[in-house]
Amino acid sequence: MKAKRSAILMTAVSVAAAVLFFIDLTVGSAGLSLREVWHGLVSDKADEVTRYIVLNFRIPKAVTALLVGAALSASGLQMQTLFRNPLAGPYVLGVSSGASLGVALFVLGMPLLGMSASGWWSDIGAVGAAWIGAAVILLVIIAVTARVRDIMVVLIMGMMFGSAATAVVEILQYMSPEGAVKSYVVWTMGSLGGVMLSELWILVPVLIAGLAVSVALIKPLNMMLLGENYARTMGLNIKSTRMWIFISTILLAGTATAYCGPISFIGLAVPHIVRMVFRNADHRILMPASIICGGGIMLLCDMATQLPPSDLTLPINTVTSLIGIPVVIAVIFRSRKY
Repeated sequence: MKAKRSAILMTAVSVAAAVLFFIDLTVGSAGLSLREVWHGLVSDKADEVTRYIVLNFRIPKAVTALLVGAALSASGLQMQTLFRNPLAGPYVLGVSSGASLGVALFVLGMPLLGMSASGWWSDIGAVGAAWIGAAVILLVIIAVTARVRDIMVVLIMGMMFGSAATAVVEILQYMSPEGAVKSYVVWTMGSLGGVMLSELWILVPVLIAGLAVSVALIKPLNMMLLGENYARTMGLNIKSTRMWIFISTILLAGTATAYCGPISFIGLAVPHIVRMVFRNADHRILMPASIICGGGIMLLCDMATQLPPSDLTLPINTVTSLIGIPVVIAVIFRSRKY
């Protein structure tokens, strides 16, 4: 009966995510109907302007929302299981702070050195810097895990490295000119619309690779639900499993942050929403459900940032926070430990 209920729910959320994907293609400064979007995708006789908008702006934005939501949710579920902490998210290891430091060094540091970061070089450089910053923090954490067995010590070390990165960013902000600080602050607000069609050739394969690693870790994650000591007695290599979880996190959360900025609460809230809906702790259910629901919820958030009649697009973080904060409060009140 429980398996049948899970199958029905999984089908329902999959259909809902697919519907939200096509609806998201119609939302934007230029309102399009589903018929116009469909013709823009498959018909050679479609209006050229409509076709250009759909293929070069709406498709990249919707694909980015779907994959980034899935990536953050999958990495959040992994972190909560690894640390056995319901308030853990994909950025607890300092991934977001490392990415922010990388972007700050590029956007704020270059003007201080008298160098210009503009045009295509600005976009590529900012993404690359965020990627490198997130990777450096994760590599340091991986080096720490080789010497430390207590996973909570690793969590604290990640938070400390993240705080140190944040301190350096604040120093750069204080020293930088107003224009550079504004560009950096806009990046920190998060955006799904900045990913171009050409950039999907990098974004999509990397996130799919990270999601594939997450799916491959389903069995180890189930073993770790009862604690690392139990997992060891079952023959699980804890150090190797931690390493692969961290690699998956840099591929998922690091790449999402690099391209879209630090998007809050999705990785923290979606796994809890899935647990409440599916009433199941098995990662064979939780992982695919979190991936699908994360993508669907991110699509919903993207549509909420562009509601008519205003042409003003809100930062994605404003909407994800409004969705995520009530979930976190509910988790705190439901947990006796907190």
